[in-house]
Amino acid sequence: MKKPKFKVDKHTLTPKHAKLSEKEKTQLLERYHVTSKELPKILKTDAALREMDAKPGDVVKITRKSPTAGESVFYRVITDV
Repeated sequence: MKKPKFKVDKHTLTPKHAKLSEKEKTQLLERYHVTSKELPKILKTDAALREMDAKPGDVVKITRKSPTAGESVFYRVITDV
């Protein structure tokens, strides 16, 4: 009998990760007047990105629940180093 594989992206404590489209990425960078090199990084091997078709250079929107703000949004650029 095969043991079911644990999916970290489905865990209740893992914040929601969503890959931005190229259009959304461009709008984000223009809105904050930054380049993708200036965004915080996340490794493509991160467990939360395992089920996502993510490649270096893509931008991920991370939505966390916050007791004070209700919801906090963070952006990370995917890197392989």
